[in-house]
Amino acid sequence: MKTILFILPDLNQGGAERVITTLCNELDRTKFCPKLVLFKKEGYYLNHLKKDVEIIELNVERIRYSIFKIVPLINKLQPNIVFTGWGEISAFLSPLIPMFKKTKFITRETNVVSKHVTRKEILFFYRFYNNFHQIIAQSDDMKNDLVQNFRISENRIVKINNPVDFDLINQMKSQKINLGFDKSYKNIVAIGNLSPRKGFDLLLNVMNELKEEKIKLTILGDGAFKDELLQQKNELKLDNVTFQGNVANPFVYLKAADLFILSSRYEGFPNVLLEAGACGTYSLANNCPGGINEIIQENINGEIYPIEDTEGFAEKIKSILDKEHSSEKIINSIHSRFSKDIIIQQYETIFEII
Repeated sequence: MKTILFILPDLNQGGAERVITTLCNELDRTKFCPKLVLFKKEGYYLNHLKKDVEIIELNVERIRYSIFKIVPLINKLQPNIVFTGWGEISAFLSPLIPMFKKTKFITRETNVVSKHVTRKEILFFYRFYNNFHQIIAQSDDMKNDLVQNFRISENRIVKINNPVDFDLINQMKSQKINLGFDKSYKNIVAIGNLSPRKGFDLLLNVMNELKEEKIKLTILGDGAFKDELLQQKNELKLDNVTFQGNVANPFVYLKAADLFILSSRYEGFPNVLLEAGACGTYSLANNCPGGINEIIQENINGEIYPIEDTEGFAEKIKSILDKEHSSEKIINSIHSRFSKDIIIQQYETIFEII
């Protein structure tokens, strides 16, 4: 049996946290023993983690300081595999990998790196990324970016899409929650951290074009860009937009929505786009890097259109909302390609052969 040490800052709501929680829960226990290292033992997904997954808390605040605890921990536990699920952790750890002769190191990138990483002190460490025995890219966009812009050896990279936990989603999307949706309107939902990357400022400009329509937008999430977005909403006098903040169960909102919108400037391989489809909701996504075209099957589970074309995007929203879309076809589109059974098997194959 192989021991796999997964490393994350915490289990707060996010794509990396979702994927690693699913991996820890679903790996074959006759072959693998998952252990989870967290800087802080906190976050939404703790409640969804199986009880047999050992959690090791480092009690550190900053990623750069975590290395001083991670290195001795690896020396002590001597795991077969170390799996880092956060870009900065992987960056700081990459030069040290040759120190460990018996442990294999895998990193899972979470974004198109050239778009996401701008700090020179972090970019410096990517010159050591070929030390990783395997790099997981979630999309072709991510893989090509690593090869072309960071000179990562192509044979070190394997593409594995994100898994969708239909068991969890089906359970949670059926909960009875008062969402406050006005049923006399078409209700759009967008979800994500309130940061410039998610492009909510662009989406507010689109909603400015839809003031006269019976369409309302609910944005779920919180973040450092919240004040700027609220100011933009007030300046544009957008009574058709609500900021709901973080919610414990986003799947109820997704299921009830008439349309899900992904407005991001770039992504890695957006879980929320998969989850919208798993809830049977049609999507409209910005034409941005990050595997969007690998998820969207045009006119089946969604469409892609550049959000910088504000008027065109608004017209696309109206056009989509005027049509009926089969929830069954949308769900099947996601389940047939991204269900957790399919994706977990791909990960287990990597863990077995590395």
